[in-house]
Amino acid sequence: MRPRAGLVLLAALIFGLAAALASETYARMTLAGVSGLLAAVALGYGLMRLSARRAHRRLVDAAATLSEHDPAPCVLTDAEGRILCRNAAARRDFAGSTADTLATLLQSRLANPGTLLLRLENRAARAGAAQEDVVTREGHIRFGAQRVGAGVCLWRIERAAQSVPRRGDPMPLPMITVGRNDAVLFMNEAARDLVGERVRSLERICPDLPIRSGAVNDVNTRDGRVGCLVAELEGTAGRREIFLLPGLSATERQPDGWDFLDELPVPLLKLSAAGEVMLSNRPARELLGNEDCVGRPLSDLLEGLGRPVSDWISDAAEGRGTVHSEFLRVKRDDGETFAQVMLNRAREGNDTILIAVLHDATELKSLEAQFVQSQKMQAIGQLAGGVAHDFNNLLTAISGHCDLLLLRHDQGDPDHGDLLQISQNANRAGALVSQLLAYSRKQTLRPEIMDLRDALADLTHLLNRLVGEKVEMSLSHESELWSIRADKRQLEQVLMNLVVNARDAVPGGGSVLIRTENLTLETPLVRDRATVAPGRYVKVSVEDDGTGIAPENLRKVFEPFFTTKRVGEGTGLGLSTAYGIVKQTGGFIFADSETGVGTTFFLLFPAFDRDAVTKIAHEAKATSPETPAEGVVLLVEDEAPVRAFASRALQMRGFTVVEAESAEDALDILRDETLVFDVFVTDVVMPGEDGPTWVRQALKARPEVRTVFMSGYAEDDFADAQAKIPHSVFLSKPFSLTDLTDVVHRQMAIEGVQKDRVGAPGP
Repeated sequence: MRPRAGLVLLAALIFGLAAALASETYARMTLAGVSGLLAAVALGYGLMRLSARRAHRRLVDAAATLSEHDPAPCVLTDAEGRILCRNAAARRDFAGSTADTLATLLQSRLANPGTLLLRLENRAARAGAAQEDVVTREGHIRFGAQRVGAGVCLWRIERAAQSVPRRGDPMPLPMITVGRNDAVLFMNEAARDLVGERVRSLERICPDLPIRSGAVNDVNTRDGRVGCLVAELEGTAGRREIFLLPGLSATERQPDGWDFLDELPVPLLKLSAAGEVMLSNRPARELLGNEDCVGRPLSDLLEGLGRPVSDWISDAAEGRGTVHSEFLRVKRDDGETFAQVMLNRAREGNDTILIAVLHDATELKSLEAQFVQSQKMQAIGQLAGGVAHDFNNLLTAISGHCDLLLLRHDQGDPDHGDLLQISQNANRAGALVSQLLAYSRKQTLRPEIMDLRDALADLTHLLNRLVGEKVEMSLSHESELWSIRADKRQLEQVLMNLVVNARDAVPGGGSVLIRTENLTLETPLVRDRATVAPGRYVKVSVEDDGTGIAPENLRKVFEPFFTTKRVGEGTGLGLSTAYGIVKQTGGFIFADSETGVGTTFFLLFPAFDRDAVTKIAHEAKATSPETPAEGVVLLVEDEAPVRAFASRALQMRGFTVVEAESAEDALDILRDETLVFDVFVTDVVMPGEDGPTWVRQALKARPEVRTVFMSGYAEDDFADAQAKIPHSVFLSKPFSLTDLTDVVHRQMAIEGVQKDRVGAPGP
């Protein structure tokens, strides 16, 4: 995965470089979009690799913990044979060794350990575990290999004295050596004490043959039939070593017979070829949230995310193709849980069984959901930015030339109504682009310090008309409400969207409450993948007693174009627009809902001290269109229709206009020192040098000239560059004839350094 992510990231850098070198705006935006998408994919690969590494680390830690107190030396290795960790016995037996691979570690005891390790590793890869006895100068040593996970193997190095308890051991375990045809070859003292006599056949000891290794079996002892936990190990020359752990009666057996695996940290299931659960351990039952899963089909416990679970089990049981691990959703009512399930095919007598190894993947799926959501946000943001620039240029030309035509047609003219319709629909198109920009947090905001009570008082009459007569709307304010900093017009749009949604949630009549209150957070507030830092906030709630929102829809309500309303009743942009405006303002928006009870949307805005904010008053007021103006304007705009409209509008007002279609042309014009300019009016994004770049060069020789920047992008995209240019203001596209002429006239009328935003009533 590392080289794949690297190649994708390299491709992203290449496309980014191509975007920087592209001359056409459309090509540059397209290449930049592809570069951003490839970078997001590379990030996804990186997150997946990080998650896999964490899962691998947890697996290694669990295996190391399980084997730490094993009396036999145990070594955990990766796919290349590198040592990951050793247990206490291995550290003691190989205390002086600094080997980093298992083959190097065993060179002091074996002449050619590589061949043995490779043979055992291949057998373990096929069967899950393997062991082999080797004669060394130190005696008989049994090497065991067990596959723990992908590329991880647990090695157990056991001396013969450890595997066969001898007479005189302080706590000998009953052990029976069995040959072919279940003939008893040897019984240690503890086994003879348990059974009461030396027997020749295993059937005399365990009447229910074949024995079940790892399960409780009935054993005939001197005290009668007793339940014993039986462990069977494969020996040399066809021999088997059977260990008995007495003291468990038949009534004490677990129903699934896997009680000795309940302490393992890995959830395990034993399945029939048809997919029914035959055995389960405790971690598996806890993950599935079901204590009675034996005998049930796996499809009743897990739900496939892409393909039916039954098809997947059938392929695994028949050995068709390559069976990969699957991410499945656990069917439980106490929360959404996901599990990564790996199936391993095995034989039990003449029957085919499946061993399912489960891993809790809820955290991984949550991370994946966050990544998908971030991709959605990025995609919408890129789309909005690209559409805004090109579309706002078109709207500027349309609405601007429409304004020029309206100047020549009075209200009595037959064409006046048609021109008015063109102008109004152009404004509606601009509002639609503004909604997309709001969701992607690229809208131009004009924040000011305000009291929410005053803003809601101005809006109350309109809100009452919106909710109608069947819905009772009320307001509740805290007496000493703190101030906030927001764009009043955009905040009103957010509140209207929330109130309209509340009205639609109570179609038969009900109540809507708007509540404002102060909130002080002493500790961070964490919810809905967002963290609100401690501090002072103003909380605004819009509550209704309507139908509520279903839980599966509640987490999608802020996504663009998602709506539960019927066709024609909603566009799905209302809440996404509110989300973008609130987030761009620096606030938070959350939703709580209960089906049949009602819904509450609440917003958190950082509190501001009104007295501590420096207020900057406008020193120049917009003049009326009839006031004649004088001055020379250098107009730089690469879009010919926009340039033509802006030039005619400024000339009609009385300005002298010199046009340039690029930054390079503008700098060529300024080389003529006899030309005197009062104001630069320039687009921000143009082929070649952008607006701020050429203006900075021009101001070195003409520092007294003021600047008006025009752009279809949001002002925040180049606010840092504009801040370095004195006497500059911003005019967002689309703009009207009056907007353009007024801002240019205001720039010429201002005395001293004054920075302002177009049309803003205050800071």
